[in-house]
Amino acid sequence: MADYGHELRFGIFVPPEAARTPSLLRLIRLSDEIGLEVLAVQDHPYQPAFLDTWTLLSYVAATTRTITLVPAVANLPLRPPAVLARSAATLDILSGGRVELGLGAGAFWDAIDAMGGAKRTPGQALRGLREAIGVIRAIWGEGRPVLDGEFYHLRGAKAGPPPPHPVGIWLGVYGPRALRLAGELADGWLGGYSYAPPDVLPRLMTALDAGARDAGRVPGLIRRAYVIDPSMPVQQLTEVALAHGISEFLLPVAADGDWEAQRYAAETAPAVRAAVAAARV
Repeated sequence: MADYGHELRFGIFVPPEAARTPSLLRLIRLSDEIGLEVLAVQDHPYQPAFLDTWTLLSYVAATTRTITLVPAVANLPLRPPAVLARSAATLDILSGGRVELGLGAGAFWDAIDAMGGAKRTPGQALRGLREAIGVIRAIWGEGRPVLDGEFYHLRGAKAGPPPPHPVGIWLGVYGPRALRLAGELADGWLGGYSYAPPDVLPRLMTALDAGARDAGRVPGLIRRAYVIDPSMPVQQLTEVALAHGISEFLLPVAADGDWEAQRYAAETAPAVRAAVAAARV
C-alpha cells in the first residue's frame, strides 16, 4: 500500500484544438461550474492545429473561479525557464493562486527544431530539466538567481514577482533517472495511462520514492497525478489511489465532451472519494 492520505482531486485533460475553440471554452467553464478541480492542457507549441497553451490558460483564468490551471506539460525546450517562471507567477497572481506548473524535458525533437528549439539527447534533456527547475525556483525567490549551467545561465537576474501561493512543479516523466529526479526535486509527478498503465505504476512509483529517499525527502509529500483511461471503473481508480498514492485523476476529454465531464463529476468522482474514504477508516 502507498496511500499517502492526500485529498483526492478530479479534473480534465484536454488538447487545445483551435478549430473547436467555442466548444473547448464551454467545456472549461462547465468543468469549473460543476466542481471539477483541475484543468490540465496539453502543451505542444509546434502543433499548428493547437492554441498556445499559456495564452489559453491566461484567458480562461479570467472566465473561471476555482479550477486549478496546469500546462500538462510545458514544453521546456521551447519555453525558456526564466520566462516560464515569470509567466507562471504572473498567472498565479491574476488567477488568485490557481496555477501549478507541469514540466516536460521535451519530445518530438524534429518539431521542436522546426520551431527554433535545440535538439537534445535524452541525457541532455534530463540535465536541462534539472537546471530549469533551479532557474524557475530562483526566479520565484526560492534560491539565488545566479546559475552558470550547461544550458541555462542566470547572471544576476532579479527574482520576482513571487507567486501568491507555493506553485507546485510537476514533472511528466517516465524513465528511471527522470523519476529519481522528480523524487529529488519536484512537488509532483504527472503521468498517464497511455504510457503507464496500472501494471507499470509499481515500478515507476518505486523509482520516484527512491529518488525522494536518496535526497532526504519524504516520498509521501510528492503528489501524483494520473491521466486515466475513460474505461477505468471506480474500483480500479480506487485501487490506484490506495496502492500507488495517486491523488489527482484527470479525465482525457475532447472539446465536445460536456456529457463525459458532467458524468465524471457527478458519478465517478464522488464514488471514488467514498470508496477511498471507507478504505482509510
